[in-house]
Amino acid sequence: MPGFATTTGGVLLILAILLPVAGLTASLALGGRRAEQIALTLTPVGVLIALAIASSVLASGAPVVYIVGGFAPPLGIALRADGFSAIMLLTTAVIISAACFFARSSFATPRGEPEARAPFAFWTLIQGLFAALNIVLLSGDLFNLFVALELLTFSAVPIVCLDGRPETLVAALRYLLFALFGSVFYLLGVGLIYGAYGTLDILLLASRVKPEPAVYAAAGLMTAGLLAKTALFPLYLWLPPAHANAPAAGSAVLSALVVKAPFFLIVRLWFDVLPKLPSETAGAMLAALGSAAILVGSVLALRQQRLKLLIAYSTVAQIGYLFLMFPLALGGGVWSMDAWIGGVMQTLSHAFAKAGMFMAAGLAAQSLGHDRITDLGGLGRAMPLTAFALGIGGVSLMGLPPSGGFAAKWLLLTASAEAGQWAWVAVILAGGLLAGGYVYRILAPALSGEPATLKSAPARSREAIALALTLVALLLGFAPQNFFNLIEIGRLPVAGP
Repeated sequence: MPGFATTTGGVLLILAILLPVAGLTASLALGGRRAEQIALTLTPVGVLIALAIASSVLASGAPVVYIVGGFAPPLGIALRADGFSAIMLLTTAVIISAACFFARSSFATPRGEPEARAPFAFWTLIQGLFAALNIVLLSGDLFNLFVALELLTFSAVPIVCLDGRPETLVAALRYLLFALFGSVFYLLGVGLIYGAYGTLDILLLASRVKPEPAVYAAAGLMTAGLLAKTALFPLYLWLPPAHANAPAAGSAVLSALVVKAPFFLIVRLWFDVLPKLPSETAGAMLAALGSAAILVGSVLALRQQRLKLLIAYSTVAQIGYLFLMFPLALGGGVWSMDAWIGGVMQTLSHAFAKAGMFMAAGLAAQSLGHDRITDLGGLGRAMPLTAFALGIGGVSLMGLPPSGGFAAKWLLLTASAEAGQWAWVAVILAGGLLAGGYVYRILAPALSGEPATLKSAPARSREAIALALTLVALLLGFAPQNFFNLIEIGRLPVAGP
């Protein structure tokens, strides 16, 4: 059967999963001092594997497939990397690797000192996150994806409360409750799908699923569960306290990658599993919730007094843009490819911009002893690289040229206008203006006044990592044609209007 044979380069897919799993296992066995060395050694190797997978997909012009154990679905499990998966794998590996090197000074275990709980937990959990994200991006089985989501949740939640403060424990507990709520709904939907069709393989379901009550119920349950995990309005209440209170490296990974995993599965669900279902109403509802997220999240960001909370509420807003692609790309119109590429570009540009901005905010808070926005005066003179990272990341969030955020929002804007769906045009423009407002709130005090007095000077290497990530978000606006060709590889055709 097409799609169910291991292809050239397929072994790279299992390596992408086994590498962090092996690192996690070795870290648990060898302890915290070795866990740091293992993570810092293996995550760059993960970047090379992800780059090789992306190159293989681009070279072949088709998805790369690996059949686990040689048993094809429905008896076995297939791993599959199309263009979207390959790009997300590379993004994940780069940001995880950057977060590990950024976190060295915060979670190091110096020679001669006893091992501490927090460093051991961080280095093992970050590798658990890496493994879970790679499984989400590669698995072609809905139950396997449930297992990956649970591994992701139980790796992400403890990172929020590593310092053990009461407020971080409350934030982690709220995150856990929302995540478990989402898991229950998702699993109920998976059960309905399996009961109706006897398989959970995505490619097999794409050819078998048809409009019927069980499918509609499963689609609603699974989508609702995944929306809770991705923190789309109005299910965002867990995100700001969790992201704002986590350590800077943890916040970067949570905002850039963890909330993108359930979004990735929503894309897989509606574009790959349910392409035969009428999607106009579902797409409009998702875009309406996304529009509310853009407006509400931006307004709340404008009202924040703490830098990390402002950036966290910005995540609520920027996630909303991702869901504007659904009514445009699902319809099968001539504009659908622009919407698809725009959604993927927004996913990537937000990931790099927000990872860099959270790292920069963490450096500012550590060096100043606080992250109060009104007291950021002179930050730009005392920590120019940090302020520059915040500014470059803000350019992408606002959607100003020549950033990746501009390319993403321009494609979504163009698709909305071509489709005659002018409501999304108004939302995109309003969201850009509001983003300009909250980015100005950061930069206005940071770039004024005499140099701030620092309690401790940040390491230049950490500032460079934060700046490098935001520069990637900027440089995505100059992506070559091969990049867009890669995004399109493996995308299943959608029904026409």
